[in-house]
Amino acid sequence: MSSRLTFGTLKRIVAILIAIAIVLAAGIVVGQAPAIFGVEEDPEASITFEDKQGNGTTVTIQEVSLSDGGYIVLTDGGDEPLAVSEHLEAGTHENVTIEREDDATRELVGQLTATVHRDTGDDSFAYYETDGEEDQPYLEDGFPVSDTATVTTTDENALGDSFAVESIDAPATATTNETIQVNATIRNPTEFQTQQSITVRIDGTVFEQRVLELEGGESRTVTFETDTSGAPPGNRTIGVYTDGDGAVTEIDLEFHTDPSVTVDDATTENVTVATAIPEQGFVAIEHNGSVVSTSGQLEPGEHENVTVDLSENASINESDELMATLYAGSPDDVDSASPIEFEDEPVQTTFTIGDVADTESGNESDANDSAAESANE
Repeated sequence: MSSRLTFGTLKRIVAILIAIAIVLAAGIVVGQAPAIFGVEEDPEASITFEDKQGNGTTVTIQEVSLSDGGYIVLTDGGDEPLAVSEHLEAGTHENVTIEREDDATRELVGQLTATVHRDTGDDSFAYYETDGEEDQPYLEDGFPVSDTATVTTTDENALGDSFAVESIDAPATATTNETIQVNATIRNPTEFQTQQSITVRIDGTVFEQRVLELEGGESRTVTFETDTSGAPPGNRTIGVYTDGDGAVTEIDLEFHTDPSVTVDDATTENVTVATAIPEQGFVAIEHNGSVVSTSGQLEPGEHENVTVDLSENASINESDELMATLYAGSPDDVDSASPIEFEDEPVQTTFTIGDVADTESGNESDANDSAAESANE
């Protein structure tokens, strides 16, 4: 009897070991699924581009990583690139030097943006030649992977006729709806009286622009009253820029109110909301855990009368429970967007079209009663 029990126990142990082996093998197969079945993972990249002094002809990128290889493209907000790096193999690269073309007229100074592009062709950069069909930028949360820096120079030849920004002074902290004073000392390096456009930018976006006139060789400290409304909260770069020069400092911007989204009106055709959104994003209408429609792109700040059109294919009834949720990212790439959180909770509100309609009807009735009472008085 003891022998039969021992044999049965051995059989169970063997069966368990076989089961464990099968599970482990399955786990290995699942973990290697992309490689085994030819499924490609999303390409990834990162870049670090810091403020520095340059000579106007070259720029150095501190570090860039590219999962699929590609290029770094330098721009200054214009329609054409200022310079493109040589082809970079997949992996991490440090101190990448980018040279401007010999026939280029624009010096590599001022505020520059370095964007990481994939190589989808034949080791030659063709993004602009193909109207964006080839060598598209790497994306993170729906936005191109890039970094912005200010390249200054002490070389008067590199500056050319551009005014020089010798210093900048701005508050270390502010909210996203106040007017701050930004002081900058600006010098005309030429011998002639000249007028030039001066801009104040926060993270690359123009928040103020002014035409300044200086005598030849004159330096002047100028104060800009800059409204921060629309700037994204967080630790940001604020700078003063001329045609070919600039100076920057950091500012910590706090969103001026709590993030929120409220439903003002709703029908089976569209939903109207008011929102305070702390970063670039959109409002999504969700049903049964899925996004059925989105608003257009919203800039950071407070927005009234944001309309979200509901698709006819959504088949939403007045009694269906819906949710209006704030997302960071692009409405054109919902899968890469992420819900905006406040106090560790998503910023969202639950509603039904019927409840909103009843509330609106009640408000109109109350307003009519108040008007009638006022008339009787």
